[in-house]
Amino acid sequence: MSKTADTRLPGPDTRLPDPSRWKALAFIALAQLMVVLDATIVNIALPSAQTDLGISEGNKQWVITAYALAFGGLLLFGGRIADLWGRKRTFVVGLLGFAAASALGGAAQGEAMMFGSRALQGVFGALLAPAALSLLAVMFTDAKERAKAFGIYGAIAGGGGAVGLILGGFLTEYLNWRWTFFVNIPFAVLAAAGAYFVIREPAGSRNRSPLDIPGVVLSTLGLVSLVYGFTRAESAGWSDSLTIGTFVAAGVLLLAFVVTESRVKSPLLPLRVLTERNRGGVYLSLGLAVIAMFGLFLFLTYYLQVVKGYSPVKTGFAFLPMIAGMITGSTQIGTRLMTRIPPRLLMGPGFLVAAVGMLLLTQLDVDTSYAAVILPGQLLLGLGMGTAFMPAMSLATHGIEPRDAGVASAMVNTSQQVGGAIGTALLNTIAAGATTAYIADHAAGAADPELLQLQAMVSGFATAIWWAVGILVVASLVAVTFINTGRPGAGPAGGRSGSADGAEDEIRIPVVAH
Repeated sequence: MSKTADTRLPGPDTRLPDPSRWKALAFIALAQLMVVLDATIVNIALPSAQTDLGISEGNKQWVITAYALAFGGLLLFGGRIADLWGRKRTFVVGLLGFAAASALGGAAQGEAMMFGSRALQGVFGALLAPAALSLLAVMFTDAKERAKAFGIYGAIAGGGGAVGLILGGFLTEYLNWRWTFFVNIPFAVLAAAGAYFVIREPAGSRNRSPLDIPGVVLSTLGLVSLVYGFTRAESAGWSDSLTIGTFVAAGVLLLAFVVTESRVKSPLLPLRVLTERNRGGVYLSLGLAVIAMFGLFLFLTYYLQVVKGYSPVKTGFAFLPMIAGMITGSTQIGTRLMTRIPPRLLMGPGFLVAAVGMLLLTQLDVDTSYAAVILPGQLLLGLGMGTAFMPAMSLATHGIEPRDAGVASAMVNTSQQVGGAIGTALLNTIAAGATTAYIADHAAGAADPELLQLQAMVSGFATAIWWAVGILVVASLVAVTFINTGRPGAGPAGGRSGSADGAEDEIRIPVVAH
């Protein structure tokens, strides 16, 4: 008998499911909810915070931009740190840091303190977001359980932003804008404590290669430049020289990053993560879908509050149909069908259903009925997005080597963050241009200037939403064209992994002689 027969653990034993995985999911989902909430909750509180802290009109965008730049720019770095340092440790540190930054924001006495706290939130968010998704990827290996886990995660990722609008409205209207920051603290502390005691990261799944410093610098500067370029375009215009210069710099830096990653021994973002067609299709289609969605959040918030006169709380509740649609699509449709049909047959039709919902919202007018147009539009949008997001979240780490799970997860967040920045800037610019054109065309015969302003604003929203419809159709085409993996359990899935369930490759633990 060979002496090496007992030097490797039996295959099935290395894939035993973690008995505490469902408890761990609760704390991971709580952390994800906190991060997604924070993306929208501050928007509701911004006018009150601006007045209290004396933030100028020109500087108010930095409350949002400081967070977006730090979060979007450092996500790849955060994903790599999770692979290197350990996902559980990175997750807990990210949560505690996020809580401390939130406390700083809630206690802010001036604009500098506010901007700094938002940037710190972005830094720690960039640590915990990819760590959370990659923990799911390495803890849930059974196809059906994985579908359920990612269904819950996808529903939270999709619907959490709208929940933030409701919570932000309540806190701002009935307490104080500072509570939109302080509310993160109990979320973060509870999730960190639960993660510390419950989560057990599988052995042998870390990537202990040296950190790729040139890749970190180039990717961070490139992504920061890209996000800042779209943010600046929204306020200064696309023809502004600094806007153009920022986009050029972003292109040069990101190209240099790709060249560097193809040559270094231990890249920050191994190109194998991007070049696998299924994962590439997920990143691209998700980014496009988020462009459409973020723009709609912005337009509907303004439409309901400015045109319809809704209070912050009523505005938040008006988004509930979208949340209900997302939860239903993710947990009842996506989860149930993912183990039966190929992901592309969920993602492609899902994005198309969302496009139909968006198409209804192009009919917005000053007197549009909420029940007749906005409610069904939101339901369809949420249903389609929820159905598509669930398999997308799971497929993003499909067939990935465990050592790359963190950076693959970071790419999901990066595509959404960059998509959000692009969506807000691009669609808002389109809406502003259409509004100006409407006023120029109708000013001569207008009897009521105030009504003209509202009509022009709504016309601008409707024009931009037409673009969002087209973007969702493209996202659907990308999903059905690029994603060719079969349903879990049906055979090889097109990734590196040969496992039928699309989970990570079996982790073999070698015995090293001392």
